[in-house]
Amino acid sequence: MPNPDRLTGLDSSFLHLEHGSAHMHVAGCAVFAGTAPSYDELVEAISSRLHLVPRYRQRLAFVPLEQGRPVWVDDPHFNARYRLAGRVFSQALDRSRPLWELWLVEGLSDGRFALLSKTHHALVDGVSGVDIATVLFDAAPDPMPVAPPDHDWLPRPVPTGIQLLADALVERATVPREIARGVRALFRGPRQVAERAGEALVGLGATAWAGVNAAPPSPFNQQIGPHRRFTWVQADLNRFKAIKNALGGTVNDVVLTVVAGALGRYLRLHDHPTDDLVLKAMVPVSVRADVDRGALGNQVAAMWAPLPVGLRDPVQRLLVIRRQMDGIKDSGQAVGATVLTQLTGFAPPTIMAQAARLQARQRLFNLVVTNVPGPQLPLYVLGRELDALYPMVPLARNTALGIAIMSYNGQLNFGLVSDYDLVPDLEVLADELRSAIDELAATADLEPDVADAAEAPEAAPDELATPH
Repeated sequence: MPNPDRLTGLDSSFLHLEHGSAHMHVAGCAVFAGTAPSYDELVEAISSRLHLVPRYRQRLAFVPLEQGRPVWVDDPHFNARYRLAGRVFSQALDRSRPLWELWLVEGLSDGRFALLSKTHHALVDGVSGVDIATVLFDAAPDPMPVAPPDHDWLPRPVPTGIQLLADALVERATVPREIARGVRALFRGPRQVAERAGEALVGLGATAWAGVNAAPPSPFNQQIGPHRRFTWVQADLNRFKAIKNALGGTVNDVVLTVVAGALGRYLRLHDHPTDDLVLKAMVPVSVRADVDRGALGNQVAAMWAPLPVGLRDPVQRLLVIRRQMDGIKDSGQAVGATVLTQLTGFAPPTIMAQAARLQARQRLFNLVVTNVPGPQLPLYVLGRELDALYPMVPLARNTALGIAIMSYNGQLNFGLVSDYDLVPDLEVLADELRSAIDELAATADLEPDVADAAEAPEAAPDELATPH
């Protein structure tokens, strides 16, 4: 019987991808209206709800000799105040502690404050992270009482190295029997098996073909350092929907179009040739079923999206992206990526570690562009309304730029993160993104949007852009 607290192969791969300056935590900046709560008040509010997400009081335990993937164990020294210590996105999470942190930032303009969240990718993907946020936040200014836990939390004893090793070896010996049982059950319906196998093989072929074709050289693909810059662009979700309705495609097609437009503008400002240049974006795709919403861990696959940065006409750029994204969906890339994701659960940990590190050294993509749907209603913390939510995606070892997009309560907000030295003018790219949105909206006969042109709040970018 597999250990439910053991990391899946995909979750474990995010640990192996973390190396040197490549830190694999997802993060976010949530800006609220009103005065900041006191430190003690915030700690008490968080502590009163941690029983709803028990994984956040657990840390990793590593199997000796790498004979199994790590497992989550209760942290006997858990202390919420320790986790709220002042750190920044540039620093790696401490693997000897629960893999999340939260900061309270006071003194923003207009009497606002912010919460900076940071969670390791081995713990959550984008979709499950949104689900956890809705648990920790309230949907009304006057919060509904949270049912207390059935009993006081007492950490289970941390297993010894011998226990971890024995459990991993037993699981490795017994799980294949469960796999065999599943295979026998599947073969009772041979027609369905053949259809599923055919779809999986086609998808694997499409995924392999997309992955082996290296991304073109770009200024964004160099060895990153330890420091980060972070800024954001706030946009209107309805505006993107209006562009989609006027010009065709999906909201995600529109997002990729404006990202490609901004990147092309930025590269040309830096005298980088863009004629016929098509950058390659890794676009995470959630494969999480509705019944799994709220569960931690990763259920995400990858698709490789083209970004024709050399096309200056925004409508032509949208048509090309729309056509190619339709082709990618028809090719079964998502199916193939899902199959590969499932297969990682059966790979020995040492092979998984080497494979993850090898992939991180390859130029399979130029940047990550991830679009996560967030809650479309206002959220609150201790009666303070959440004004905006700006996500951050981790940078791989040779990827100096990442763009994360999250919708929230009618907004569509872009979080831009970069290596501090390799992309020193990240605000310029943010300005080009605003211009690309306006340009595409103008072709759809939409009026300029005030939200797109709004400046980011003053205090938070200054806090996050400084190297630590």
